Amino acid sequence: MSELRLVSWSLLSAFITIGISGYIFTWLLQRSIGWYLRWKTAPRRSSIVSKVKLEEAQSQLLASQSTRSDDGDWERVEKHAVGSAPNGEEAENEWEGIIGFFHPFCNAGGGGERVLWAAIKATQKRWPKAVCVVYTGDHDTNKDEMLEKVQNRFNIELHSPTIVFLWLSTRHYVLSSTWPHFTLLGQSLGSLVLAYDAFSLLVPDLFIDTMGYAFALAFSKFVFPTIPTGAYVHYPTISTDMLGSLDTSPTFGKGLNAGTGKGLRGFLKKRYWHVFANLYSRVGGSVDIVICNSSWTASHIQSLWGPVRTRRRKAHPVSVVFPPCAVDKIISAIPLDSESEGAREPTVLCIAQFRPEKNHSLLLRSFARFLQSNGKIKTKENKTPKLVLIGSVRDASDATRVYELRLLAHELHLTPNHIQFITDASFPTILAHLATASIGANCMWNEHFGIGVVEYQAAGLIPIVNDSGGPKMDIVVAWEGGDTGYHASTEEEFARQFGVVMQMGVGEKLEMRRRARARAKAFGEEEFEERWVSEMGKLVEMC
Repeated sequence: MSELRLVSWSLLSAFITIGISGYIFTWLLQRSIGWYLRWKTAPRRSSIVSKVKLEEAQSQLLASQSTRSDDGDWERVEKHAVGSAPNGEEAENEWEGIIGFFHPFCNAGGGGERVLWAAIKATQKRWPKAVCVVYTGDHDTNKDEMLEKVQNRFNIELHSPTIVFLWLSTRHYVLSSTWPHFTLLGQSLGSLVLAYDAFSLLVPDLFIDTMGYAFALAFSKFVFPTIPTGAYVHYPTISTDMLGSLDTSPTFGKGLNAGTGKGLRGFLKKRYWHVFANLYSRVGGSVDIVICNSSWTASHIQSLWGPVRTRRRKAHPVSVVFPPCAVDKIISAIPLDSESEGAREPTVLCIAQFRPEKNHSLLLRSFARFLQSNGKIKTKENKTPKLVLIGSVRDASDATRVYELRLLAHELHLTPNHIQFITDASFPTILAHLATASIGANCMWNEHFGIGVVEYQAAGLIPIVNDSGGPKMDIVVAWEGGDTGYHASTEEEFARQFGVVMQMGVGEKLEMRRRARARAKAFGEEEFEERWVSEMGKLVEMC
């Protein structure tokens, strides 16, 4: 009996020793990598801080010499935002840390990029001495060109001296083309390489991911446990809806993987996705501050990350901060009255990046079906209905997609009188089309939010959107006692709704446009700025 007890104690001691050794090894690995990266990037950090101070001093000198009156935009600093001293003094405005924004495709020109630049602008206003570092892989441009594009595309003016771009060299590891198989896992593992690349350039005081790379945030927490991390989640990498779509017929248009869960291959894919979802939940549970762009996104992130965050005793719950939309600028530029109604044409407008998930092909087929069944619809000026597609082109694959859409338009007998493609449009160009179109369309299944849909509403367009995601739950909802738009899922439904709007009376259209505009006011830039500063303040307090 004593011999058995001795063996038991020996085994227990061995397991405890192995466990302690493993913990010590992990701790040493964390500290070693973190120490090495801090040591490696210390000279660049000093150089960046010195350069920012020099450029800031030069900027202030030029401003003092200028005789032009400032619009006061940069002088407005919220005095009662999170982090302000109790006596009302702007103590936290003196915070001079470095904030790392992880956004490898910051030059893409889409809704995610609008969030990035609006977040940086709000951060610069609230913490004017902080340095905003953007980790990007866009080597085909420079800082001046980038900021000019932000101004032209989003009408967002940034304070150049306190923005720094650091150029990543391993972005190809997160491209889907790099991982033809096991794409979700491959891109997530690739983001670990990209995160190490970023920290090899500079270790920030705060690390924020604004593109959806949860694994990069987990890596940051692993090597730098004391650095606060934040995530602005546009769309969960995987969701219960995605898992369910595998068993859905492709004809219902529920994502790119709809109907692929059948047979042995489908069974293995489902098992792979479930394993990945578990892994995604674990890495997401490490994030300190989680911000979602819509109620739909927040519900999925809470279901995936929430239990892990609870076990790890994260103090702050998942929050919703709607993306900033140029609501005020659009409203001030586009009148909404009986006179402006007369200037609108029977145009269906779509503003969306030319990405596969935006499902432009469904829109083209729906519009062609609408023309076939409603070919005699004319305006008073005898104009034919037209489809206009506006979107940014990120790379060669997007350009190829536009070419394929043009071929599809030809197959559907959509002539230049029926359809127009506009790529990388400036903000004034977008405004011009918003002012004259009648309908705004969005065909993406489970669109995370839908900035373009809000812009439709602000401009007075009647939105017809996919019956799912953020557009359904947050944007195109009943308001002031009536509809603000319509939902659809199939070609037939979209085509039918196009016809319904085209045949509405002038008064009926105008009333719906006014309700849509009233709803859009909930998604303005000031609302985003206030909420963003509040969440950022929590991160600053953790430093």
